[in-house]
Amino acid sequence: MDAATQRLIEQLHSTPLLCVLAVTGGGSRASALLLEVAGASRTILEVLVPYHEASLIGYLGQRPTQLCSALTSKQMAQRSLERARYLAPGQPVLGLGCTASLATDRPKKGDHRFHLSACTAYSAITCSLILHKGARDRAGEEAVLDALLLNLLAEMSGLPDRLEIPLLADELVVREESHGQDALVRFLDGKDPTLCCTMDGQLTTSASRPTMVLAGSFNPVHQGHWGLLKVAAQMTGLAPAFELSVANVDKPPLGPEEVRRRLRQFGWRAPVWLTRAPTFVEKARVFPGVVFLVGYDTAVRLLQPRYYHDSEDALWEALETIHAQDCRFLVAGRVDGQGMFRALRDVQIPPEFGELFSEIPESAFRLDLSSTELRQTGQP
Repeated sequence: MDAATQRLIEQLHSTPLLCVLAVTGGGSRASALLLEVAGASRTILEVLVPYHEASLIGYLGQRPTQLCSALTSKQMAQRSLERARYLAPGQPVLGLGCTASLATDRPKKGDHRFHLSACTAYSAITCSLILHKGARDRAGEEAVLDALLLNLLAEMSGLPDRLEIPLLADELVVREESHGQDALVRFLDGKDPTLCCTMDGQLTTSASRPTMVLAGSFNPVHQGHWGLLKVAAQMTGLAPAFELSVANVDKPPLGPEEVRRRLRQFGWRAPVWLTRAPTFVEKARVFPGVVFLVGYDTAVRLLQPRYYHDSEDALWEALETIHAQDCRFLVAGRVDGQGMFRALRDVQIPPEFGELFSEIPESAFRLDLSSTELRQTGQP
């Protein structure tokens, strides 16, 4: 490693920015250089090499239009940013993606090229370069990529120093910059109606709609939620998901860091849908045809006029809307403050809407705790 590269990497390790790097072969040497210099644990959260096509598809959660492209590097960088947030909650993080088609042991029909993208929550830079084919061996092409990758990290970290990039006269680095919003900020700003956080932490607007949903504030999520989801899935054969509304009828909306905090509870266990639908009428419009998992207390509130500004007409209209959206409720009982088990049989349901509600038997599941009680006792 030359002295200039050593100095720049030492400076990178002195900054607070934490990084996840995903590289498809090209870029792995730069990653190794970063790890080789002492202090790498202050900079590198994770290095991933989704080298095989199937591995890259798994990392992105979708098949890229083209394996080596600027768009694919951007998608990799965004995925890396999501991963960095999961690994270092509340810390300044960066995601980097690199996809390359470099010299190998056989001739290539297309250009020798690479695409580098780095993104934070509010800015993203993509650098693309078509290399002069045949002018360098693999190591020479990697050297260009290494320098550009390290320079990009330095730029995103706010460092002034740069490495010299050994470009040829006919080579030009093409840059794209955007200073916009990440997926969660876009959603919170109202630009997307829903957002799904998949089990591995991806934030996407294109996930398949759920067929069964457990809605709540999940502050915190507890074993009652997990148990209810498991039992309902076994009873119905439907794939369950959670739903978190960032809007609340009588509370301020959730901010991005609070949303991320709550989403981290579900990592690698279940998908979570984010909505701005605080009531079940609004949820039914967002998720037509879905089965909503609810507890006894929620079922009671759904059927009492006082939760509709003391209006019987408003209650009736809400139930008709939910019915028209082909939604229904699967209700779990719970023990009340007097030690009595309360279930759907204790709820007064208008005969016209009886088919909207079905019961999870006490023998299959009973809920004896709530998120509020857990916060009060400090239990996990």
